[in-house]
Amino acid sequence: MKNIYLRGENTLENLKKKSMIFIVLLGIVSLFSDMTHEGARSISGQYLEILGASAAVVGFIGGLGELLGYSIRFFSGRLADKTHKYWPLAIFGYFINLLSVPLIALFPHWQWAILPIVFERIGRGIRVPPRDAMLSFATKSIGSGWGFGIHEFLDQLGAVIGPIFVSIILFLLGENNFRIAFFLLIIPATFAIGVLFFSRFQYPVPSKLEVKLVEFDSKGLPKLFWIYCLCVLGFAMGFLDFVLIAFHLEKTRLIAQPMIPILYAFAMGIDGVSALAFGKLFDKYGFIILLFAIVISVFANPLIFLTRSVYLIVIGMTCWGIGMGALESIIKAAVANIVPMDKRGSAFGIFNTLLGIFWFIGSFICGILYGISPTYLVVFSVTAQLFSIGSFLYFRSSLRV
Repeated sequence: MKNIYLRGENTLENLKKKSMIFIVLLGIVSLFSDMTHEGARSISGQYLEILGASAAVVGFIGGLGELLGYSIRFFSGRLADKTHKYWPLAIFGYFINLLSVPLIALFPHWQWAILPIVFERIGRGIRVPPRDAMLSFATKSIGSGWGFGIHEFLDQLGAVIGPIFVSIILFLLGENNFRIAFFLLIIPATFAIGVLFFSRFQYPVPSKLEVKLVEFDSKGLPKLFWIYCLCVLGFAMGFLDFVLIAFHLEKTRLIAQPMIPILYAFAMGIDGVSALAFGKLFDKYGFIILLFAIVISVFANPLIFLTRSVYLIVIGMTCWGIGMGALESIIKAAVANIVPMDKRGSAFGIFNTLLGIFWFIGSFICGILYGISPTYLVVFSVTAQLFSIGSFLYFRSSLRV
């Protein structure tokens, strides 16, 4: 490994300011984009249930969307590293991701409504690796955990506002006006695209924000990266998408229909705050913080699916939000710390592809098990997450830093 250059202290301070502005700009893009697609996801499970889809279908579609969305990240990440066209790939993905949401309003039958739902996940999959690679360049000067935590906080602020926006629409227009709610989400989508283009012209070459440019002799990804991937897979299999949770809450009528998006917004708020806190702690204490977050998330599914108390369900969604905060922030920050700069696009692509495959498998299995008994779903998910905890303990013992 050979260092090419390292910038001086005065320049470093200026670089930190530029990096922070870039992180905040991308965070604002994510704020509006999450208003769009998380607002849609907060009612997708209910909408499919009302249209007549079964629990197995909802679990399959939720998992399939994640599978395709995460699988395509392998190619998107590889293409980003090979061409260094981070911005074009990200912009293309954002267009598919955001414009698919209002299209859901055009389909009154679940067999057709699932198409834009799945395409929304595919668009997100295309734009995530190049965006995360660009973020990783900027976060190096201020701390990977803190940088990704700030981005995730803004991201989840949008994920809070989006479901609330949808809930207000349903409250004002009537509980079953889902199609109007989907269509009106084009408003935040437009803002997201506008800020995205502004960011592109302000920072055309984000790699210049990296603190240290390095020439690497290695030809592949480090062994530690593959061990880390194994650790996350159990967590992915046991961590449920909100679509199945919303399906359960709609089916059992434990929570009023307009309040389900509000509950989702609450969990997204927990996600954002925990990502910010865990990001800062991750930079200071390392991987033990990630392990702590996963341990908390284990309690989510038992509290959500095995109780009939609204208070316990809220506590369960709090645990779920903490797990999601870890998944979207410090888990990514860890990849940035393990993998060298010139291979991060590929690393994020491979990592997210594996994550999506196992999330799909877990979601589909959980959807089938839920149809038999929610207890079977909980047993499976908790077992998978306990495997993840054991794997992380092994991973920590493999670290030599």
